[in-house]
Amino acid sequence: MQATQLWSHWQALLAPCADAFTYWGFQRFTEWVTGLAVNVEEHTITQSLVGLDRAGDWKALESFAETGAWDQAALERATAGLLDQAPGRLWYGYRVWAGDDTKVHRSSKGVWGTCTFHEYTARCPNRASTVRAHNWVVVGALLPRPAQPAWFLPHAGRLYLRQSQLPAGETFRTKCHLLVELVRAEAAAVEGEHLAVFDGGFALRSVVRPLVRPSPGQARVEFLTRLRGDARLHALPEAEPQRRGPRRKWGRRLAPPRQGGRWPGPWQVGETFLYGRKRKVRSKEVVCLWRVLGHEVKVKAVVAEVEGYRKRFTLVSSARDLTGLQLLELFCARFRQEDGFRDLKQRLGWEECRAWTKQPILRTTQALLLTMALLRLLQFRLEATEGNAWWFHPPWNERKTRPSVLDLERLLRQHRSEIKHLLSQQLGT
Repeated sequence: MQATQLWSHWQALLAPCADAFTYWGFQRFTEWVTGLAVNVEEHTITQSLVGLDRAGDWKALESFAETGAWDQAALERATAGLLDQAPGRLWYGYRVWAGDDTKVHRSSKGVWGTCTFHEYTARCPNRASTVRAHNWVVVGALLPRPAQPAWFLPHAGRLYLRQSQLPAGETFRTKCHLLVELVRAEAAAVEGEHLAVFDGGFALRSVVRPLVRPSPGQARVEFLTRLRGDARLHALPEAEPQRRGPRRKWGRRLAPPRQGGRWPGPWQVGETFLYGRKRKVRSKEVVCLWRVLGHEVKVKAVVAEVEGYRKRFTLVSSARDLTGLQLLELFCARFRQEDGFRDLKQRLGWEECRAWTKQPILRTTQALLLTMALLRLLQFRLEATEGNAWWFHPPWNERKTRPSVLDLERLLRQHRSEIKHLLSQQLGT
């Protein structure tokens, strides 16, 4: 593949982002994102410029990250439009968004926005019980793949700050409020049906009600999440024509999620792609009311026994047009977001940020999220023109059937000298 063709794809993907910056600011942004993609070592601003042989631009790029004009809302709208053009963007008729929070560890308490968190030793046995970290709420697009794991393309993130450790001048917002803000922004940027998928930690009134029962002028967003063990579900109220007084709002109470097998209706047997392979599923679904959401909105609750898992899955969604198997498939695709967080930290250096002040910290994370999304979008363009010949097929790993973020970075690094020359021509230096 010629480097000029690769560079033209990269420029075409970056072009919609130009409206978020001034002319020279967009040139610096292009330089930054390109350096993040082709760099081999640390993904700091300085090291990214060293990888492009443009170390003399460090002061200009540092100043851009600190004080340059940067329209965050316009940048997110532009990238949402890019994601909407990805192949297979609609999944069962919905634009599916996965949302979750993740910690990005920091070694010094002097970094702006750093908070202390208790680390669960079962998950991180080699870390201290208390760590300093940034806590980000991130939303990204989930794209389906037939009989293969979904793609996750990160889009936007918000930094969560503990109220007791809030820097001066900042307004406290909970992680739930941040997730709702991000999902609403996605629905406002692109028209159509949207579905937000998140874990049971966000299955709260402060999240689901604003999404499904929005204020005037805001788009409705359907949700899919895991039922908590103490969830209160009710059957639909039965018609009572002879009863005087107001109509009942709630039907009889259903069994708790841990006893979902007692819900009304027959068990159904099927098969769907979950967690890396096709699995047999025995499930039951019921249309009911959920106390968290209120009696005005009907939901579909699903209990499923999945091959290979001892515990049942219990889900709830406002997208009642989807079947239980479809909801289970969408919810299990959430795990690809965790893979995305891993790639952001290991391949793109999310935990290598050397910024100490507010704007560089926020902008570095947005640049990293966009870089990973652009790499995946570049992959889709390459597959449309080159097939699977462009990425490395290791002979010792015959099970590798799809390219990784490392393959995309490796391709750009192979043409680094040509890309550096083309970038210099674009910047006029």
